[in-house]
This record gives sequence, structure tokens and C-alpha cells, in this order.
Amino acid sequence: MQLSELETDALTEVVNIGVSRAAANLGRMAGEEVILTVPAISTVTPEQAAEMAGGAKAGSLVSVRETFSGEISGRALLVFPAGSSLELVRAVTRDELGGDELLDAADEALLETGNVVLQACLSSMANLLKRTLEISTPELVRGTAAELFSGAATVVLFIYINFNLRGRRVRGYVVLAMDLPSQARLKDLLAELIARETEGED
Repeated sequence: MQLSELETDALTEVVNIGVSRAAANLGRMAGEEVILTVPAISTVTPEQAAEMAGGAKAGSLVSVRETFSGEISGRALLVFPAGSSLELVRAVTRDELGGDELLDAADEALLETGNVVLQACLSSMANLLKRTLEISTPELVRGTAAELFSGAATVVLFIYINFNLRGRRVRGYVVLAMDLPSQARLKDLLAELIARETEGED
């Protein structure tokens, strides 16, 4: 799926709106302002996505995964290196947990955080594209980058997200994996969004 410059800009706008909503929701969870930024969006193969997430040297990764369906369908994953995921859990739980308590709470906190981010991104995409998406409950998946992205589709959207909260900076990745018909439909819907915004400027 090759996106034009305008389509990439439109998709970046959609993602940024979703991430802004996620930041507000995470801020309420963490009890202070959360800053999320999206420095880059890339259209890549699953193999390239695995390398961008660190490849074999990254070791074990932690992912929150949800499926979505509608006019476009696929899988959405929020992926962190294992160490970064614990840093995020510490921040979200306001540094009130340590040791075994932190590890015990980690899965639930990651699921909640991942659900907030993925739901915000997917809901914003649905709203701005004026379509409805059915979104599954989140599940936690651990594995290497190659394992997480295997069979993901022929092309994935790879979105860098920087988390900044409680003085910590954590990098995560949102991956949207879609089949070929959904990729083609997404291009059509982005074209419709661009047309609506262009008409609104006239």
C-alpha cells in the first residue's frame, strides 16, 4: 500500500487526534499530564516492522492486541520492549508499587493502558473516516518481534509513539495490520476525508 503525500498527511492527522485523546485519558489514570507524540508513520512489510521494533536483538516484547472489523478490518497492536513496559506501569500506577506487587499489577495495567491507546486511535479513525468499527477486547501477547508480526498481513502501518509522563520517556509502537482489500478501502476512505476537508476550505 503506497500512500500519497496527502494521504500520509491525512492518516497522520487521524492518528494524532487519536493519540491526543489517549494522552488525556492516560493523564486521568496517572494523575498528571501525559504527553504523547507521533514522530513518524511508515508503511512497511511485517518483516520490516519487526526490524524497526528492534529485531532479534530486542529480545522479548510485550504487546496489547485488539482486532477491528467493519469496512476495514485487521489487528491493532501496541508494542513495548519488556523494560519499557515496566517503566510505563510504574508511571501509570504512580510509583506506588514495587517488587512483586509491581509485577503482579503489570499485566492488568498494560492491558488498560493499551486499550486506552488503541481504542482512541481506532475510534478516531472510525469517526474521521465516518465509518463504524467493531473492536475486540484487548489481549496481552509476549514474544519476539518476528513472532508478534508473523502472519500480520502483507503490509502494516508502523506508528512510533513517544510517551512522556512523570519525567519518564518511553517509546512504543502501534502497528495496524490489514489485508489487501482493507488497505485498498483505507486509501479510498482517506481520499474521501481529503475531499471533505478540501471542500470545507473552499
